Amino acid sequence: MPTTHHVTPRNGDVLLLVGTTKGLFIFRANKGRGKWEMGGPYFPGSAVYAMAYDGRAGRHRLWAGPQSMHWGGLLRWSDDFGHNWTNPQEANVKFPERAGAALKQIWQIVPGRDAEPDLLYCGVEPAALFVSRDAGQTWSLSEGLWNHPQRSRWEPGGGGLCLHTILLDPARANRIRIAVSTAGMYVTEDGGGTWRPSNKGIRADFLPEKYPEFGQCVHKVAQSQHQPERMFLQNHWGLYRSDDRGESWIDIADGVPSDFGFAMAIHPEDPDCAWIVPLESDQFRCTPEGKLRVYRTRNAGKRWDAMTKGLPQKDAYETVLRDAMAVDSLDPVGVYFGTRSGKLFGSADDGKSWSTLLDGLPPIVAVKASVVSLPRARKGA
Repeated sequence: MPTTHHVTPRNGDVLLLVGTTKGLFIFRANKGRGKWEMGGPYFPGSAVYAMAYDGRAGRHRLWAGPQSMHWGGLLRWSDDFGHNWTNPQEANVKFPERAGAALKQIWQIVPGRDAEPDLLYCGVEPAALFVSRDAGQTWSLSEGLWNHPQRSRWEPGGGGLCLHTILLDPARANRIRIAVSTAGMYVTEDGGGTWRPSNKGIRADFLPEKYPEFGQCVHKVAQSQHQPERMFLQNHWGLYRSDDRGESWIDIADGVPSDFGFAMAIHPEDPDCAWIVPLESDQFRCTPEGKLRVYRTRNAGKRWDAMTKGLPQKDAYETVLRDAMAVDSLDPVGVYFGTRSGKLFGSADDGKSWSTLLDGLPPIVAVKASVVSLPRARKGA
């Protein structure tokens, strides 16, 4: 087994969780983000597509969903930044027997809102949503989504039939949007009891009907926390913006070399600012022209600018997957992404310039960024 190194974040540090096909790595840096320390590998040999940092209610809990050869996806957590992890003896997220399904993989872990410190959501394959109301001790299937009448007609995408995006509306507790490849987006207004498709304006070039009610291959969706009606969506062919919480979508792909891609991130404060990494096509899922370019918009998609400083612009046929891009909440914003070739890049100035944080990781499939908030020690303690 490889030697495991650990990091010990301080209050205000930036924490990067980097999931790979061979384990989880943890990076930390102070707010200057000039020097990074690495911890890991955790769960060596296991693919980790889902991670989360939960800093609610005074916690500093890390969540991970390593792939188990015996149980499929398992949920494990650490309360000391990876020094120790829970080790469940059987699957803790599992389908009830009546569902007639077996968990294959965990794709997304999302802590609830700050006012809901014990609420957690989990998106899995086969496409389903699980909910925990006791801080992850027990999980239940969202029956309303699982039993949706359109579900039998959902088809798997290239990565399987996976629920990969969970968006909690910051303005209304019972409104949740999810995205499934390839079923499109669905929304609930009653906390999961009932769901309806929400794909108006999104193309499905691979279907006879180009604008169906559902069946789109949505790759990733990002929502503004300060202006929740603003959302950005990267589709399997198609780049979109919504100004009405995802009820309708308009094409904003003018100005990018390709409207195919996976990764997408939105500015934590500015709803007009977002980042993407376009790929050539569904047949050649690499950066166009062999140039690794992050495209940024600052006016909600009216214009896209290539951010290239510090990124290779020759023979860089890289692939960035749907969850392999993240932003922190500092000012200026830090932007991070990883590639299938194991390169991890970071920017501490909104994406204007980039540095290689590490070259040589296993294939990177997910990146999550957080700013650590630790309880301050009491004087005299």
